[in-house]
Amino acid sequence: MTNPAEPAQRKIIHIDMDAFFASVEQRDNPALRGLPVAVGGSSRRGVVAAASYEARTFGVRSAMPSVTAQRRCPDLVFVKPRFDVYQQVSRQIRAIFAQHTDLIEPLSLDEAYLDVTSNHQNIASATHVAQMIRADIARETGLTASAGVSYNKFIAKLASDQNKPDGLCVIRPEQGPAFVAALPVKRFHGVGPRTAEKMAALGIVTGADLAAKSEQWLLTHFGSWGSYLHGAARGIDHRPVRPDRIRKSIGGERTYHDDIWAESALRDALESIADIVWERVERSEAQGRTVTLKARYADFQTITRARSLGAPVADRTTFGQIGHALIDQILPLQNGIRLLGLTLSGLSHAEDDEQSDERQPELPFG
Repeated sequence: MTNPAEPAQRKIIHIDMDAFFASVEQRDNPALRGLPVAVGGSSRRGVVAAASYEARTFGVRSAMPSVTAQRRCPDLVFVKPRFDVYQQVSRQIRAIFAQHTDLIEPLSLDEAYLDVTSNHQNIASATHVAQMIRADIARETGLTASAGVSYNKFIAKLASDQNKPDGLCVIRPEQGPAFVAALPVKRFHGVGPRTAEKMAALGIVTGADLAAKSEQWLLTHFGSWGSYLHGAARGIDHRPVRPDRIRKSIGGERTYHDDIWAESALRDALESIADIVWERVERSEAQGRTVTLKARYADFQTITRARSLGAPVADRTTFGQIGHALIDQILPLQNGIRLLGLTLSGLSHAEDDEQSDERQPELPFG
C-alpha cells in the first residue's frame, strides 16, 4: 500500500542541451565544426561562458578565465556570445516540451525538468516521450540533447549527464538506490568543489558513503541540507516539478586558494565574477534592482554590501560599476579576502523559490 504522505510515483525527464551555446555557434558557422570553440571574451578579464566538446578535451570549462582556457588549448577559437539567438532557440525547445506536458520547470535556457506522468499524448512510457522530444529537437533545431528519465528530479538530472553528449539514460525505481550509491558525491547537484572537499575530509566520497551516515549526523555537519542529502543518498526526492519556479536572485561566488590583498587583484576578481553572473542574468531573461557584494576575510568574517536602484540594472557595464562602488566601501583591506561573491536580486518576476537564495553557485577554479 502506498504511504498517503508520499506522492504517487512520478515519471520525470531532465533534458539538457549538449554544449548549448557552443553548439549553436558551430551549427550556424560550419567553419567552426570540429574545432575547439569557447563562447566568451578572449581578453585578460574574459570568462568562458560555454565550451564545445572539442575544447573540453583540453580541460576548458564554462566559468573558466579566458587566459587559463587559452593556456590549456592554444588553438582555442573564441566566439562572442549571441544571447538573442540562444533565447530564440530556447523558445523553440520549450515549445517542443509543451507539446507533451504543461509541467515544465526550466532551470536555464538549455535545461529543464518535465513531469510526464500524465502527458498530452497519453503515452505510458516516459522513455518513449524522451526519445520523441530528443528527435524533435534534433529535427527542428539541428542540435542534440541528452535526457535522463527516472522517478524523481534528483536522479533524472544525474541520469541526463550519464551518457552525454546526445545520450539517453533511464533509471527505474528499483535501480535508483544502487545507481546513486555508485556515483561520486561530487556529481550530485548542489555539491560544489568546496562541499566535495568537506565531504572527502569527512570520509564521504561516494553515494554509498553518504548513505552510511545517519540523518542526525548529516544535519550536524551540513545543517538543514542534511535531510535532503539523507534522502538523496537513498534515491529519494519528493520535490515536484514546478512550472512556476522562478528565482529570487541570481549570483555567484568564488573561493580563492590564496587570499587577495591587493586592490587591483580584488577588482580583477570582481570583473571575472560579474561576467559570469551577468551571463546567468541574460540566460534567465531576468531583471533586478539590487546588487549585493559578499566578501569573506581570511579569518572567516563575512560581510555584505548592497545597493538598490529605482529601476532594473540596465546592462553588464552598470552591474560591474555598482560592484566596484561596493568594493570601495570595504577598502582599504584590513585582512585578506578568501571569498568574493556578487548577486543581483529584487527580480521583477520574483516568487518563492524551492532553494535558499543565499547558497550561490560556487564558481570553478581556473
